Amino acid sequence: MKRLDTKSHCPINFSLEAFGDHWSLLIIRDILYFGKNTYGEFIESEERISSNILASRLAHLELKGILIKKPHATDKRKEVYILSDKGLDLIPILLDLADWGAQYDPVTDAPQEWISAVKADRESMIRLIRDTVRNGGSIFSGPNSVVSKYHLKENDCEMEEEK
Repeated sequence: MKRLDTKSHCPINFSLEAFGDHWSLLIIRDILYFGKNTYGEFIESEERISSNILASRLAHLELKGILIKKPHATDKRKEVYILSDKGLDLIPILLDLADWGAQYDPVTDAPQEWISAVKADRESMIRLIRDTVRNGGSIFSGPNSVVSKYHLKENDCEMEEEK
């Protein structure tokens, strides 16, 4: 029988028990960065999570209040997973993990412009990511992505400077 209580009340232990395995963090990454939100989209991620682990992690993240499961808007056979406010509060952690990984992985896929943009105005970027994801967008994918909004802002600033 699985324990329902935590092993200790250390805040790091609490955090790790809530989301600390790498599969859970990759699911959250897929929602934030790439706009994935269905079981089928998660299973197609390049890390190749097995179906039983994916089902287990989705259920765990939902139980911990990090994800909310809803029926799909157009296909009633599917369900979508969105981040709760508690899940959205993980944005700074994922940004820090990406920054650390980009710094130490010599062959990182992280766009340096993105890492620099986050470092340049972290708090504004966190608010923009939170609002975008809350409204169904993501950081990199889709017409309402953070990157597309950020580039528009950069262009607006450049236009303002030219005037």
